[in-house]
Amino acid sequence: MARLAVVLFNLGGPDSPSAVEPFLFNLFNDPAIIGAPQPLRWLLARLISRRRAPVARQIYAQIGGGSPLLANTNAQARALENALSGFGEVRVFPCMRYWHPMAPAVAREVVAYRPDRIVLLPLYPQFSSTTTASSYEAWQEAAAAAGLADVGTLICCYPGQPGLVKALAALVLAGMQKAASGTGRLPRILFSAHGLPKRIVARGDPYPEQVRETASLVAAAAGLAADQWLVCYQSRVGPLEWIGPATDSEIRRAGSERMPLVVVPIAFVSEHSETLVELDMEYGHLAQQSGVPIYVRVPTVGTAPDFIGGLADMVRTVLAQERAVISSIGRRRCAAPATYCPMKAA
Repeated sequence: MARLAVVLFNLGGPDSPSAVEPFLFNLFNDPAIIGAPQPLRWLLARLISRRRAPVARQIYAQIGGGSPLLANTNAQARALENALSGFGEVRVFPCMRYWHPMAPAVAREVVAYRPDRIVLLPLYPQFSSTTTASSYEAWQEAAAAAGLADVGTLICCYPGQPGLVKALAALVLAGMQKAASGTGRLPRILFSAHGLPKRIVARGDPYPEQVRETASLVAAAAGLAADQWLVCYQSRVGPLEWIGPATDSEIRRAGSERMPLVVVPIAFVSEHSETLVELDMEYGHLAQQSGVPIYVRVPTVGTAPDFIGGLADMVRTVLAQERAVISSIGRRRCAAPATYCPMKAA
């Protein structure tokens, strides 16, 4: 019987207050986040993580002291195993980028499992050099060190995957119904994604293009008018100029117009601090202060059957091919000006 290993890439999050500073250090010591050479990057990461740790601990204290991301990813892993039960022997391995379980430990587990095929599946639907590429590079290094002859096939992106789109559209419609019942007005839909510094996008990162693609498809599936929705970006940190518009600015604008809002996490598939604290608590409070008549934040897709089914469909597609990198639509090439596309070298 064939053995399949699916490695789920995700960001990771601290599991306790004492883990917050080392988690932040791992984040800022990633060359995809801070491009300075070593040892300067190490020194900057140490300084930034120490300065930010107290505030970050306060954030995580609001959701029990640690991130729920690993528990949520584990639930998605078990759901995906069930969806792939007809393949043969299947095991799904969560692999976090900045906190445990990280690539070296997961690679050793995969070696011990002795799979016939390995599929690398990011829980980042839209490709970015700061997420998928960073996780993939860490995995390649760890897999080589663990002695894996085949590091696996990477699904580099799936911004238009039908299961993802269907799951998100259902959540949007439910959120709209809730908002309309409270005000009698059609709400504005904010598709909120994690932001990026403009200089990363200027290097050719396709992330904003792919976020827009997902949002456009979800809007069409939900029957939204062109003037009823927009894409915006959250989680800006540091002094760099970031892509926009900013989610908080759009909330203030909606308040000035007395417009009800439905906020949709368009690039997050699991609940974590940026949904539970930033969107729910911080932006929910901002909406109230700004005069937004009703503020509805829809859940992430999590283990929604359509989403998990879509992930399983992509894994099955990989198993029919022998390529190092694929996308959800085969021989995808990112459009200009997004020149950083792993499919171009595949």
